[in-house]
Order: sequence, then C-alpha cells, then structure tokens
Amino acid sequence: MNWGSPESVIAIIAVCIVGGIVNNWIRARHGYPIEDDNGKIISKTDPSEQRKIELLSSENEELVGKIDRLQERLQVLERIATDPAKRTADEIEALREKS
Repeated sequence: MNWGSPESVIAIIAVCIVGGIVNNWIRARHGYPIEDDNGKIISKTDPSEQRKIELLSSENEELVGKIDRLQERLQVLERIATDPAKRTADEIEALREKS
C-alpha cells in the first residue's frame, strides 16, 4: 500500500473518526464527562438532575452536622460512664450550687 495514495489517506481519516467515536462511547459508558473537539466538557445532566444533586448535598451537610453533635454527646456520656462516681457526684453538686 502506498502511503500517499488516496485510499491510505481515507483509511487514516476513517481510523481517526472511528477512534474518536469509540473513545467517547467508552467514556460515556463508564461515567466520565464527554469533551468536545476543543476539550470543553459537555454537560449531559438536565436541570432536574442538578436540583437533585443540590438537595442531596444540602441533606448531606445537615446529616454531617447531626453526626458531629451526636459524637460530642457520646463523648460526654462515655466520660460520665468511665469517671469515678465520686468525681461525677462532685461535678453535679458544683453545677447545682451554681444555679
């Protein structure tokens, strides 16, 4: 095959086009963002999907806050459970005297 012949040029162009199509198909199938010819990411999420993502993100932030508060409470309960009874009773009495 002569590399300068029209058939080889057409074959090279066809291989490049098919390679690009296969590349985008594999990326889309595995969840990677699809890029256009200039390297810009093409967004394929619709507005309802964006809204779901925002709602889930805000719910996640709320749950993280709740977990942090529960961890603090658990630390207090663990301290109460593992401290000697005398020291705990003294702290309770000190709090009663403050009020």
